[in-house]
Amino acid sequence: MNRKQITRIVIISLFAALISAGAYIRIPLAPVPVVLSNFFVLLSASCLPPLISLASIAAYLFIGTCGLPVFTSGGGIAALLAPTGGYLFGMIPAVIAGSLIMRIIEKNVRLASFISALVSTLFIYLAGIPWLSYQLDISLPAAILSGFVPFIPGDALKIVAASVVTPSLRPRIREMLERE
Repeated sequence: MNRKQITRIVIISLFAALISAGAYIRIPLAPVPVVLSNFFVLLSASCLPPLISLASIAAYLFIGTCGLPVFTSGGGIAALLAPTGGYLFGMIPAVIAGSLIMRIIEKNVRLASFISALVSTLFIYLAGIPWLSYQLDISLPAAILSGFVPFIPGDALKIVAASVVTPSLRPRIREMLERE
């Protein structure tokens, strides 16, 4: 294994660990808590290339599925099937879309990171809200009121914070990934 491969593994592991730690930084609301995990998902999407970003989410979901309590609802397959499971699965298309947006709009990193964070957040909700509705057996409007509306202010802050941090962090990560 060469230095470049080791660097990739370390960065993937670091972002999986940050997302895991973010699940513990939370404000308990029913039925979905406010967590910092999404902020690190947004940073993964905006700072990492698509495959490495996807690998960080896959690693996070894998360790949680194996039973480590890295999700807000604990760990294991049961946690993925819990009402918040849709938000977890939404992280997959979120980082793919966010990373691709960063590639498309490379010239203006601040604008790209804002759009990336916004689109990534929307993907998380597009998967999370219908799953919440299904799991709690509530209407889609009720799921929107309980699983989206209360989170708008916090998510707006996360989107802004990600777009402020990304222009400084992204070049450093790219430099590490490109070193031989």
